[in-house]
Amino acid sequence: MQTDTMSSAPQTLMAPDLSWQQDALCAQAGPEFFFPAPGSSTREAKQLCGACEGRVACLEYALRHDERFGVWGGLSEKERIKLKRRQG
Repeated sequence: MQTDTMSSAPQTLMAPDLSWQQDALCAQAGPEFFFPAPGSSTREAKQLCGACEGRVACLEYALRHDERFGVWGGLSEKERIKLKRRQG
């Protein structure tokens, strides 16, 4: 009979996978582009996100880590809050 040694192993915290950031289009723009002043447009940031291959991973990261500010994965703060509410 084989025992499960993984269940008795201590749980370790793993650093989040941020490899998507290396090729993300946002790396080519300054942070002020994705963290505009209150009341400023987020349209340009969202357009850039829409063309980025890392968009889904970026959005998942923002939702998982409760990012409260800026445009992540093509969604603003308010849009991410609405998405989280719909997901349950």
